[in-house]
Amino acid sequence: MIVLGIDPGTATLGWAIIKNGEGATCKVEAYGCIETDKASIFPRRLEEIHKKLSEVILKYQPDITAIEQLFFAKNVKTAITVGEARGVAILAAVQANLPVAEYTPLQVKQALVGYGRAEKKQMQKMLKILLGLNELPQPDDAADALAVALCHINSRKMDKVTKRV
Repeated sequence: MIVLGIDPGTATLGWAIIKNGEGATCKVEAYGCIETDKASIFPRRLEEIHKKLSEVILKYQPDITAIEQLFFAKNVKTAITVGEARGVAILAAVQANLPVAEYTPLQVKQALVGYGRAEKKQMQKMLKILLGLNELPQPDDAADALAVALCHINSRKMDKVTKRV
């Protein structure tokens, strides 16, 4: 199974491709960010996100998309624009006939470090260990996308275990 993880954002959208092999092995195929020009009009930024994410999907041929759900308590305007970028990312996945799984930041953190209030550095250190990376994944948005993809893989494994019981 090949998972496309997405950390939605308007200025920077993180993406990651993880291949889940036999047993517990996971291999990072690629990860990065789609950055949009703040000087561009907002609809063009959304168009750019859609286009570049569609290219990632075409290149890596994932089987499923895992995307982070939004959680904002303070800035409503930011939440709305990020939500629109999230919608564009989901649209790109659906247009490629990919199922979409959604995870809250709490679920992602619990799946990786066992603690829902873990800090970014803790998450990055755990990603380095679990995925056998040589260094901490950077930038933060790409690391978050790796975390979402790995959360999905771990969640599927847990679903299989609990269904056997």
